[in-house]
Amino acid sequence: MQSTFYTAPSSHHFQLPWKSPEPNFTARKSIPHKPQNRFKTLTITNSLNIPLGYESEEGIDHVPPVPGPRPRPRPASPGRLPVVIRRSDKVCRYFWDGSRLQLVCVDGGASSFSFNFDDGFRKMFRLCGSAIRDFFIPKQVSGNYMDYVKWKLLHRVFSSALQVLSTQAMLRAIGIGYSRSLPSAAALNWVLKDGLGRLSRCIYTAGLASVFDTNLKRVRFSTSVMFSLSIGVELLTPVFPQHFLLLASIANIAKQISLASYLATNTAIRQSFAIADNLGEVSAKAQIQTVCFDNLGLLLAAILNILLKNNQSLQASLPFVIYPIFSAVDLFGIHQGLKHVHLQTLTKDRLEIILNIWIESGYVPSPAEVSKEEGVDFLWNKGKKNWPIRIGCLNPKDQIPKLSMMAMQYSSGEDYYFICMEIFHKGVKRTKQQGILLCLREGASTADIIMGLLQACYIRKALLVRRSWWESILRVGDALDSVLNEWYKVIEDSKRCAQRDLSLLCEQMLGLGWAAKNILLSTEEQARYSFVDD
Repeated sequence: MQSTFYTAPSSHHFQLPWKSPEPNFTARKSIPHKPQNRFKTLTITNSLNIPLGYESEEGIDHVPPVPGPRPRPRPASPGRLPVVIRRSDKVCRYFWDGSRLQLVCVDGGASSFSFNFDDGFRKMFRLCGSAIRDFFIPKQVSGNYMDYVKWKLLHRVFSSALQVLSTQAMLRAIGIGYSRSLPSAAALNWVLKDGLGRLSRCIYTAGLASVFDTNLKRVRFSTSVMFSLSIGVELLTPVFPQHFLLLASIANIAKQISLASYLATNTAIRQSFAIADNLGEVSAKAQIQTVCFDNLGLLLAAILNILLKNNQSLQASLPFVIYPIFSAVDLFGIHQGLKHVHLQTLTKDRLEIILNIWIESGYVPSPAEVSKEEGVDFLWNKGKKNWPIRIGCLNPKDQIPKLSMMAMQYSSGEDYYFICMEIFHKGVKRTKQQGILLCLREGASTADIIMGLLQACYIRKALLVRRSWWESILRVGDALDSVLNEWYKVIEDSKRCAQRDLSLLCEQMLGLGWAAKNILLSTEEQARYSFVDD
């Protein structure tokens, strides 16, 4: 996982916090300093949360430091000391009574001699809420973390309840089958159900390893849909007990693939919330949440079974009634939760959203804005944009010969990419659509990729201005000399615009926390060409 904050080594805009400024040996005139008669308050805190209703008292206000020598400490008289400790549930201050040191609550806590029932109830409620929050929630996370946990609660509860019902259905299916087939069924169950499931999990993760980075949300949600369907298959085992092993094996394969996706994407999701590099704490709290939320789902399934224990027919039909409802709520919770995951890593699609907003509005969007625009991207939504941009190698079947030849002919040893048009087919009807292809050369850096994609976005903007003219010309299948000249002009104008914007664009991206050190590309997008000067 990449770091969310990155500063280029050559950058001189930010002073590194761990580097002390260079010493200045300029002589200064001594300035007389009058000793202050009050100490600066020192505050020790172990939480970012300050209790509601607490107000600073006189004597513990922040006093700005005054340059010059500090007054020599004198023997302290009984009274308050300038050190305050703020915890999640109370605020305490050190007092000196002349012979010993005491830590006394100053927010009306346990040290108060008067007791008010309403005030005490509010304090108890506040203490309980603070304790629950500290148990479930890490101390330093991004602001969108609580919204994500709320939807995670909805997802885990109903998913856990469905898994309980599916397990009951499979046990019921085994009981319906012939008793003398149980020994052989147990052996085949391990080979087919568990063995094939684990093998499919290995094949899936090996073949789609890079997709977990480049299309995290889409993979996470699509495999969640697969997991929900696998539960539906398991619920069918009592209806077809003679096909128990086949159905159970199919369901287990889908579950293993979903589990592989869940484990592979969890680290990136948790890293997006760990704003203080506290990934270990965020992961530990996530496990606590999962266990507690799953237990709530078990409790829900147990209650449903207890209510229907006297009616076997209703208990047998219960899974088929609640499966559509629970599955819909489960998937809705996952979908909504992914909306609150704001990834700071750059992929081709994420970078394209940033560049489009930069070109249209003149600013770099934050990770939250890009997350809202990105959504959960499905495979069947690909290619619906006009003039989509693709990173990869030129396909001879999809090329426009003269334009492709000109793009390669005019590339030099100093260029780390070239851009050309392509025509590809989409959908079942295999309809033709024009697109823009960005080909990257071996050794292309992150700045080259950003530069090339920014230029491609400027080209698309120019083509959309005269969209009908370009589409009518390209339907012929080749380009005339006038079209070649127009295309060359578009290439040059877009390159000048990209070179003009690149420095300011990268600076603003770093300032907003984008991890611009690397760009995550899929296997197809990682294809490179070599330049041969002969």
